[in-house]
This record gives sequence, C-alpha cells and structure tokens, in this order.
Amino acid sequence: MRFAKYHGLGNDFIMIADLDDRLELDRTLVRRLCDRRFGIGGDGLIRVAPGRNGATFFMDYVNSDGSVGEMCGNGIRCLALFARAEGMFDGDRLTVDTRAGLKVLDIRGDSVTVDMGPPIFVPDRIPVKWQGSNALDAKIELQSGTVSVACLSMGNPHAVMFVDDPDAAPVATMGPLIERHNAFPHGTNVEFAVVESPGLVRMRVWERGPGETLACGTGACAVAVAARSLRGTNEQVTIVTPGGELSIEWRGSVDDEEPVLMTGPALEAFSGEVDLDRLG
Repeated sequence: MRFAKYHGLGNDFIMIADLDDRLELDRTLVRRLCDRRFGIGGDGLIRVAPGRNGATFFMDYVNSDGSVGEMCGNGIRCLALFARAEGMFDGDRLTVDTRAGLKVLDIRGDSVTVDMGPPIFVPDRIPVKWQGSNALDAKIELQSGTVSVACLSMGNPHAVMFVDDPDAAPVATMGPLIERHNAFPHGTNVEFAVVESPGLVRMRVWERGPGETLACGTGACAVAVAARSLRGTNEQVTIVTPGGELSIEWRGSVDDEEPVLMTGPALEAFSGEVDLDRLG
C-alpha cells in the first residue's frame, strides 16, 4: 500500500489516498501503522476518501490509538497538500467533508488557511457536563484539587487551562486525568496556555488519543477563542506550540457566531510503500 508521511508543525500523519473507497481502517491496523518502532509512525492516519455532501474529499481521520477523530486542524492542512501533490486536484481551494462538517481550505504555497467554522460553547454540544449557557468557566474536580478549564468545541472537545508557564505545566500527568474525566462523555483534548501579549499565546497540548503532541490545530483554535473571550487578546493572534507557530483569526464572541480561520504550514516528510501482510 502506498502512503506519504506529512506533518503540520511536527504533528505527523500517515496519508493514504483511497478514492475507490475500498480500505477499512480497523483499530488494530491503524495502531500498527502508527507505531513509531514497528510501523511507519505518526500521531494519526488520514484516509482521503471520495467527497460527499458536495465536498471534494472526505477526511477519514483516526488517532494513533485507533480511536476515531471528528476533526484535525493540522491533519486537514496536510490532506490539502497531499491531495494536490498526488494529482487528486489542481486548484488552490477545496472543500473537505469531515465528521465535524464541511471545511473550506485555501492553499498558498506550503501554507493552508482553513475555515474551521464557529466555536461551540453550549455544554451539551461540546460535550461537557456543566450547568449554564457556556462552559468557559468550568471547574473540574481532581484528587489534587479543583482546576478551572475553558471548555468549547472546534468540532472536537477542548479544555483550555491558563497556566503561568506551559513548559513547566504537568501535561503528562494532568492531561490524561482531564482527558478521561467523567465530565467529558467523549473525552477531551487538554491545552495548557499562557498569554504573552495581546497578539501572542504559547501552549502545549495533551491530545485525546495520541497524548502530548508537538502541535494541535483545533487546540490552537480553542486556545485563541478562550484567550480572546477570557483574556481580551486580539482578533488575530499567533499561537506558539513546541512544533512551531499558527496564525488564528476570530472576530466573534460567545454571542456573535463567527468562523475561526487557521493558517499554517504542512510539509511532506517522506513517502513509500508498506506491506500490510508483513506488518507486525
């Protein structure tokens, strides 16, 4: 089976073209392919399937642990450049259907801007168990105490924590505790962020499924929305992750529904073929 390995700021994916819609991504197969020692290695796998609902393609995204993802911001940018490199389309704009709805992408060189749609604040739709019209001030009870998280959805659930220093934050220990907390029926991604200035925010992320990654596109969008809503940052901010920078623009508010625009790079690392019958 042919594949290509792409990454967005170090958040890496195995890319597979399947316009005949023949490949089934079972949990075991994805875990073997994404294994960094015995497989190709990646934070997830993306199958580029035939478009539906008027879209050019459908993004079938699965995390490295075999769990299905609704949306992946870095991954969808990789999909755009992979599909064009493979000759699957030749324009600068395309529409991709995802489990989180239709997304419109504009390509400029190695950079892709994605209309991520408006953030979701209603607790039942995130989903998170929280009373109130939104969950930007949610409290999560852990054994170590109560933590404050700003919960919202960018097509997938996020819990943003504002900390003094993301580099010193207990991402590897607190991340999985919040990810699997019973307040989140479908689990959640967890971001640890600090506002450096009105136009600059630093973050680390614990992703639902693969664990800590070098970057998370939907997580960067969630951090930008939470920072503007709670810390008064600019409509356009640079989000700095361990893997690099994303530009996020959001001109809305909790009461003013506007789309989040994410701009960032995507690059091919390598390509090749894998024998599925010999995969350990």
